[in-house]
Amino acid sequence: MYKPDPTALPPSHTPHIPASGTPVTVSFGDGIGPEIMQASLRVMLAAGAHLAIEPITVGESVYRSGHAAGITDDAWESLRRTKVFFKAPITTPQGGGYKSLNVTIRKTLGLYANLRPTVAYHPVVATRHPGMDVVIVRENEEDLYGGIEHRQTRDVYQCLKLISRPGCERIVRYAFEYARAHGRHKVTCLTKDNIMKLTDGLFHKVFDEIAPAYPEITAEHMIIDIGAARLADSPERFDVIVTPNLYGDILSDIAAEVAGSVGLAPSANIGTHCAMFEAVHGSAPDIAGQDIANPSGLLLAGVMMLRHIGQAEAADRIHNAWLATIEAGIHTADIFSPDLSVQKVGTTAFADAVIARLGTLPTQLPVARAGAMPSPAAMPEMPPRAPEEKTLVGVDVFVAFEGSPEALAERMKSAITGGYGLQMITNRGVKVWPQGLPETFCTDHWRCRYMAAPGRQFNRAMIVDLLRRLSADGVDFIKTEHLYLFDGVPGFSLGQGQ
Repeated sequence: MYKPDPTALPPSHTPHIPASGTPVTVSFGDGIGPEIMQASLRVMLAAGAHLAIEPITVGESVYRSGHAAGITDDAWESLRRTKVFFKAPITTPQGGGYKSLNVTIRKTLGLYANLRPTVAYHPVVATRHPGMDVVIVRENEEDLYGGIEHRQTRDVYQCLKLISRPGCERIVRYAFEYARAHGRHKVTCLTKDNIMKLTDGLFHKVFDEIAPAYPEITAEHMIIDIGAARLADSPERFDVIVTPNLYGDILSDIAAEVAGSVGLAPSANIGTHCAMFEAVHGSAPDIAGQDIANPSGLLLAGVMMLRHIGQAEAADRIHNAWLATIEAGIHTADIFSPDLSVQKVGTTAFADAVIARLGTLPTQLPVARAGAMPSPAAMPEMPPRAPEEKTLVGVDVFVAFEGSPEALAERMKSAITGGYGLQMITNRGVKVWPQGLPETFCTDHWRCRYMAAPGRQFNRAMIVDLLRRLSADGVDFIKTEHLYLFDGVPGFSLGQGQ
């Protein structure tokens, strides 16, 4: 059972934990985590939430005790048993190769949909955009957050961007289902497919395939850079945004700050089997232990959790009491404004104020009503796709080399035995051979593309033989990428300038 930290709150503020309720795994986190979790749980239990809390320890202390993932086996067992995780922010130690615990949990438990609602609370919280009400649906498992990185040469490091069709289908479908369930009218897809034509191009393509199944919802696509600019300048034009992982992470912080404060932003991580609820912000160790942190982001994540587990009445009571509290001008330091606020309070006092208003409805801000959380298990499945013919037509060989493109080309051509040829060499994606330009800056990292000759077949044995010959010549090849046609369509990009 949950045992409050006696140093975090005075005895009069220790929450009473009921003996039964919906099992929920809880982490009190690092930095400001214990303070805002204490405050949030106290409000939730006072509102009648029925929670059987299983506390676990994850984060900084676990990392430093020798667990590189920041989580222990017994914590995993609790998460798999309860299937619901209420998590305060944690600290990932700098350096040492520590991996993000958030990313580990999301990927390991299949929490593919990250929901980040962002609302402007005009006129009680300062904002330039009083009509802002945006939900960002962020893909949560793929993209650059795979964390697959390599140092390949003295000069060059690589991070792999992985986008899958099933991953795109799940997150895009969830975004439209969420919009439908919540009566929203538009879904905007944001990608950079004018540059990343295969990875982001797939995300956009899947969006266009799924959108017609939701004729009552307007579907639009924007390039991420202009989309981010418009979100910052005129967020009222957006309703639901669906986007790959990295863009969604950046956009949601921008949106939260534009709305009023990142301290107000909750987050839900939804998967087919489990769900995790947390604040968008981090552990803020610089203000830890001072009782000044805003618990609102975590408390509103708790509201999302209660709706997820079917306790909508308690969720509404908390949400409306919270609205009534900020409406009364009772604000923590991050949103305090002399023109709008009445009283500046700390973490504990803010929780007291919300509890005092349980059962109260806001009078200026819209009353909160529980909305349905679409169940991933109940979402329509995509129709089966026809098989595609996959044809090997060449190989990219990446090498470490210091010298001119022409000198490298001579060495790479010397390993050819027939049936294929060296088509081009690029450096950081730019074609430098043949007919490269002397102005192009080059590093020690090169891509050498071999393609089958017209009318000739290409096979893996040819690749093995090519690499054997390169190795015998002392060429420092780093990796290879096979080049395929799928139903005759290239599954690889051209070189820049090709």
